[in-house]
Amino acid sequence: MSLPEPGPASGPVEDLPAVAPQLRALRRRASLTLEAAARAAGLSPAHLSRLETGQRQPSLPMLLGLARIYGTTVSELLGETVADRDAVVRAADMEPTPAGGWSYWQAGASGRGMQALRVHVPYGAQGDIVRVHPGEEWLYVLEGRLRLRLGDTAHVLAPGDSAHFDSLTPHRLAADVRSGTDLLFVHTLLQSPTAALCLGPTTGPTTGVTP
Repeated sequence: MSLPEPGPASGPVEDLPAVAPQLRALRRRASLTLEAAARAAGLSPAHLSRLETGQRQPSLPMLLGLARIYGTTVSELLGETVADRDAVVRAADMEPTPAGGWSYWQAGASGRGMQALRVHVPYGAQGDIVRVHPGEEWLYVLEGRLRLRLGDTAHVLAPGDSAHFDSLTPHRLAADVRSGTDLLFVHTLLQSPTAALCLGPTTGPTTGVTP
């Protein structure tokens, strides 16, 4: 399926100084050509090449998709060092990382079969990005309200609400309040040749709350 290429990246490339060489190194470690990795991520080879050379900044959903394809974590893509198999992550060690307008804090250890993040979703940031990939996702709203679209159904989640879903279901996340939304977010890390991150505006009929 041919998908529209994402528009200009938000924020300067310098926000993520380590991501470009890491993207290339981890793609090669996964024994994927530029063309194969781009196809799996729903990107053009030219766009992925620009990410790998630092000419474009990847969004957080893009990083999540590439991490799944490469069988790694967003932290490793960003060149962050987290103690392997450390069961405890201290609040003082959680540094926010910007990615495509979102901010996230690593909330789990590396080297596991799932990744835990605390995420801040600003109002209006990447609200038209739809994602599809193998695995499962679980999220819990800490503050603000979240608009969650699963397939053709849309939901508004308030603080204390959660969702657990098969991430092969097309899904989209957006803040429902101008102050943004804070989430706990857990997703499985699956490396699959059929993994794909679909980017583009939602189309077709909807039910429930309209985003």
